[in-house]
Amino acid sequence: MSNPFKSIPIRSSEITPKDAYLSRRDFMKAASLASGAALLAACAPTAADDSQNDKPVPTSNATDELGNVVNTYEDITNYNNYYEFTTDKSSVAKLARNFTTSPWTVEVSGLVNNPKTFGIEDLLKDFQQEERIYRLRCVEAWSMVIPWTGFSLASLLKAVEPTSDAKYIRFETIFRPEEMPGLKNRAYPWPYQEGLRLDEAMNELAFLATGMYGEPNVPQNGAPIRLVVPWKYGFKSIKSIVKIELVAEEPSTLWSAIQSNEYGFYANVNPTVDHPRWSQGSERRIGELNRRETLMFNGYGEQVAYLYDGMDLSKNF
Repeated sequence: MSNPFKSIPIRSSEITPKDAYLSRRDFMKAASLASGAALLAACAPTAADDSQNDKPVPTSNATDELGNVVNTYEDITNYNNYYEFTTDKSSVAKLARNFTTSPWTVEVSGLVNNPKTFGIEDLLKDFQQEERIYRLRCVEAWSMVIPWTGFSLASLLKAVEPTSDAKYIRFETIFRPEEMPGLKNRAYPWPYQEGLRLDEAMNELAFLATGMYGEPNVPQNGAPIRLVVPWKYGFKSIKSIVKIELVAEEPSTLWSAIQSNEYGFYANVNPTVDHPRWSQGSERRIGELNRRETLMFNGYGEQVAYLYDGMDLSKNF
């Protein structure tokens, strides 16, 4: 019997070299220098102008394995869910502007043989950084295609050596009210927490992102390090991680704690199981006018469907 969740496997060609993203920006800088010396003398750029030139320039030919073109840098950095700052997607970038991302440490502990606290510089140096283009599907029925930089979650877990008792992983976001005004909202059980089964975390697709478009993560996108699990709804991809704990029992997660009938622990993208308040059968790709059909497991069924063999995904949502 054929696999009903079949999708195109991720190929090595999907991992895009950094220079593919930066080449056009470099070209534009060089052209500007070559042609504009006299103009610069008459009209020197402001600091704001210079920062605009330093932004990664989107390329039109960068696609995921299904042929979806990546969203622009502007789309990805100006339409964000990050409730620790605000519930207004268009205001997160402004409110996160002064968020401190250095120094930064990530504590990995719990049921492991080799607990360790990593500085962000250690994570960048000790783990092979690569670039992957992943689709992001929000539970709110919108989506993006993002070129992330980072490393596999499995490589970090192997470094700390989970014990045989470890079955789940608990993740925690930093709690810093002085820089994150949304934390004043007591309706949410802060700090933000998420979780995965250990076998999900060891899957080849589970990724710790340290950047995108060949540049370090920016605060509104979860700097300096965030989780990316592309077959699950976006709220599972926890941002600004400071703690990773391996545990024996299923951990509590923020959204499930608030409304378990709407946000389950697994949160796999599933067009056949609607949210109680809206359909999950289609999605709005940011930057497009028309809606598109949502794919089971966000199109990554070939890599992850086996994790849920025998499970009723309408109950384990």
